[in-house]
Amino acid sequence: MPALLEAAIEAARAAEEVIRHHYTRNLQVRIKEDRTPVTVADVESERAIRRVLEGYFPEHGFYGEETGRHDLDAEYLWLVDPIDGTKSFIRRSPYFSTQIALMRRGELVLGVSNAPAFEEMAWAEKGEGAWLQGEPIRVSDVDALDEATLSAGNLKSLAGSPTWSQFGRLVCAVNRTRGYGDCFHFHQLASGRLDVVLESDVNILDVAACTVIVREAGGQVTTMDGGPLTLDCSNILASNGRLHTQVIPYLR
Repeated sequence: MPALLEAAIEAARAAEEVIRHHYTRNLQVRIKEDRTPVTVADVESERAIRRVLEGYFPEHGFYGEETGRHDLDAEYLWLVDPIDGTKSFIRRSPYFSTQIALMRRGELVLGVSNAPAFEEMAWAEKGEGAWLQGEPIRVSDVDALDEATLSAGNLKSLAGSPTWSQFGRLVCAVNRTRGYGDCFHFHQLASGRLDVVLESDVNILDVAACTVIVREAGGQVTTMDGGPLTLDCSNILASNGRLHTQVIPYLR
């Protein structure tokens, strides 16, 4: 039996084979009840992930974006989004990834984030550091907002809330803003290339793997108001840790 991380990487590679087969093809798109799109590539790649993980660890729980969930109260629970960024995938934009995370007794302990179109994979396991393309990575040491780079994505819900004006003040307070989105700004945060990441409209499957990666790289991850991430969270604030308490007041 392989180690947990080795199994997660194997599962991500299995999904990558499916995704590469379907990428750039004219796939039929179905709209789910939550108004998000899904293709055969999403479903088949999650099935490939599930076969690998359940083959090694049949006693573990599984929470997938496409194929459902079971045993959510198991000691080990896999959280899987086979194609995070399906809208990009459909439009043949390379900004999509596979997200695989493991939660143990309610704590996120492992994450694999694979962007096949960019041939970029990041991974981390609790207590073992964070890695990008096989090289160890670390967050920046920027400790002043006026020197910081902020990347923000999925801001629609924030734009319709009273917090929007506060967010504008945060934009003015930092040195520069970017909008890399999805796994890409988390990879950059964990490797010290930017300093704060904010998303106001996500679910746990979108961010669980990158949460482990950022934390193991020395950063901090919470909800926008500073609370812990849960299976029901809908927003995220990630930083290099030094800037976290400086940012939170702008988001309350």
